[in-house]
Amino acid sequence: MYHEQLETLAAYNSWANARLYEAASALGPERFGEDRGVFFRSMSGTLNHLLAADRIWMRRFTGGGEAPDRLDAILFEALEPLQEARRAEDKRIEAYVASLDEARLAAPFRYTPITNPVEVSGRLGPALFHLFNHQTHHRGQAHAVLTGFGLPAPGLDLIAFIREAGRD
Repeated sequence: MYHEQLETLAAYNSWANARLYEAASALGPERFGEDRGVFFRSMSGTLNHLLAADRIWMRRFTGGGEAPDRLDAILFEALEPLQEARRAEDKRIEAYVASLDEARLAAPFRYTPITNPVEVSGRLGPALFHLFNHQTHHRGQAHAVLTGFGLPAPGLDLIAFIREAGRD
């Protein structure tokens, strides 16, 4: 049960990120880094945070890959290299989720958060649900940056993806 849901969320995550990055390309370099009052200040800060957090989580899940030691790390100043890294990370996430089975998703999972370095434990499946929910949360802030500039923002509804991808 978890596996099919997580595969859908992994595919949705890639779809939504691609749509968001396409819209963000209309900002230009000046607006990309402009403080707009969202949690990570700008579109740059928000998109970099999402990539940083995903890399941190994927290292926790897999034991490998690049991962910064800060949630506010600016991994890429410009949109284009950030977008390439985002595409690669989304493919990595999809492949990882596809490699899992129900037993692994129900298995214990332990990690140490950056913000409060005390070991946390739970099951892998719910931790993966958090990864996707976290993406959705900050994509909403990125969406607000776009609309705050008066730019068209893409529809990112999960149900739109499900219908478009024929997953209903």
